[in-house]
Amino acid sequence: MEVTLTIPDDVAAEIQNGASTPLARRLLELAAIKAHEADLITEREVIEMLGFEDREELYEFFKRYDVRGKHTSEDFERSYVELGELLSRQNR
Repeated sequence: MEVTLTIPDDVAAEIQNGASTPLARRLLELAAIKAHEADLITEREVIEMLGFEDREELYEFFKRYDVRGKHTSEDFERSYVELGELLSRQNR
């Protein structure tokens, strides 16, 4: 899908904020971040939207924009406990 926007020059300059990335790409990246943070699109869809090769490139991109993961340390702890329980059941 192609979208055409009209943005006042001063607003466009603020969004560009001296970045070397073309404004259209910057807006696409910001839209992808916001859509992901709002749970409108998945990581896979962000990868597709921005033309990344893999999750590693996505995570580098997220780091550059200081996008926080949606998983908390409690989520990882719960997963660790569940994995331990599954492995112990399997070894019986």
